[in-house]
Amino acid sequence: MGVADLADYPWDAVAPYAARARSHPDGIVDLSIGSPVDPTPAVVADALRSATDAHAYPQTVGTPALRAAIARWYERRRGVPGLTPDHVLPTVGSKELVALLPLLLGLGPGDIVVHPRAAYPTYEVGARLVGATPVAADDPAEWPAGTRLVWVNSPGNPDGRVLDIAALRAAIDRARERGAILASDECYAELGWDAPWDAAPVPSALDPRVVDGRLDGILSVYSLSKQSNLAGYRAAFLAGDPALVARLLTARKHLGLMLPLPVQAAMAAALEDDAHVAAQKELYRDRRDVLRPAVESAGFRVDASEAGLYLWATEGRDAWESLGRLADLGILAGPGHFYGIHFPQHIRLSLTATDERIAAAAARLRAAGDGRR
Repeated sequence: MGVADLADYPWDAVAPYAARARSHPDGIVDLSIGSPVDPTPAVVADALRSATDAHAYPQTVGTPALRAAIARWYERRRGVPGLTPDHVLPTVGSKELVALLPLLLGLGPGDIVVHPRAAYPTYEVGARLVGATPVAADDPAEWPAGTRLVWVNSPGNPDGRVLDIAALRAAIDRARERGAILASDECYAELGWDAPWDAAPVPSALDPRVVDGRLDGILSVYSLSKQSNLAGYRAAFLAGDPALVARLLTARKHLGLMLPLPVQAAMAAALEDDAHVAAQKELYRDRRDVLRPAVESAGFRVDASEAGLYLWATEGRDAWESLGRLADLGILAGPGHFYGIHFPQHIRLSLTATDERIAAAAARLRAAGDGRR
């Protein structure tokens, strides 16, 4: 399979529901895509502006300042000490890395790429792009022979599920039994809501309690899009096994996958400043506290969603029917069909809307719930 064989981009199927939602007298509340609406922090924008004299090519490996900031961030925010510049690598956003990792690792026909059952679709796309076989399985016992790459996602997109220390250890142990690389997508790790993740950091696959001092075959992937409102900057990075990092660096050099120098400066500033992350988290917490009870009052059950940027909900009917019901309320959601075949009755609702739009959605949902009683 190649690029020409990929299916149409799935979000195009949501367009008719978006049109219905826009016809609402009070306008649309778009909760379908997790694209930040809040401003980029001043400390980050200032760093970007100060680095605009970027006349030379940047290095794929990243500046020493950025790599040091990534290593310090892992120790301070994720409880992962001892990383050096050889353990880390910036990437042009996290989506390109997810899509290209099977290619960069040399996977192809006959190889298996495992990903979660409720999954960001790019895991499957990356596998199919190189002719590998994607397999959706959460239980490590179900990972088949021939597995070369395992994606875990914690907190999960779309379901907000968190893998604790024991679950991460079991995943890594099984991946090593299979001779597979384990890549942990941790892009929502700063957004923990339910106990214990409201008070304790969401564990990283690089956590010493998980790896017991062995990083071989393990990668952690992180993005600043959500915690720092940098989706437009394409600012992300990976960390882990230095031999894997070196291998990926070589491939990325050949492909010209390098971050613009001003973006690297902005990333370093974002990683050194925890205050803006805490402030953004409180904004999302407030929106979640408004939206979740309203969703439940309208007849939906919210599953998992203990961390991350979304509510994963169902009212026990096909997701397209739920999308239609919400569109008539002027609310646009994402259908569970986009996240694999296992959750056709779920929808995903994003917290990335303004306070005013979240409040409008909550009011409409509560009124709809009142009308059902």
